[in-house]
Amino acid sequence: MKTMHTQVDQSLFTERLIAMLSVFFGLLATLLAAIGLYGVMAYTVARRTREIGIRMAPGADRAKVVWLVMYDAALMAAVGIGLPGAVALGRLVRAQLFGLAPADPATLAAATTILAAVSLFAGYIPARRATSVDPTTALRYE
Repeated sequence: MKTMHTQVDQSLFTERLIAMLSVFFGLLATLLAAIGLYGVMAYTVARRTREIGIRMAPGADRAKVVWLVMYDAALMAAVGIGLPGAVALGRLVRAQLFGLAPADPATLAAATTILAAVSLFAGYIPARRATSVDPTTALRYE
């Protein structure tokens, strides 16, 4: 004899396990994307050290230098967020989405916001580092 609650829990065990694994792998993918974007942005800043030094030598504002680097990070984030692909793939897994529409606007907005925030944070660290470049050292760089 089992209670109804226990029987429901046992029958949904597989679905809950798949959901937990999906969340884990989604977080892992987000972390790897952030590390990759950080690496690309750090490499870009290192390659543009001389340009940044030339901009800062006449007195460029630090905020403009940060924006110079953040623009590239924002562009990469905008290109990387694939809402049409998410909607199309959502229709393929419709059977697994219990109580959720494949193109749920709240879910898509939350995912887009989280990914944009993570990518902008990953780009902000090299951007802040770019502002600490000493112009005389940067001009002698390479």
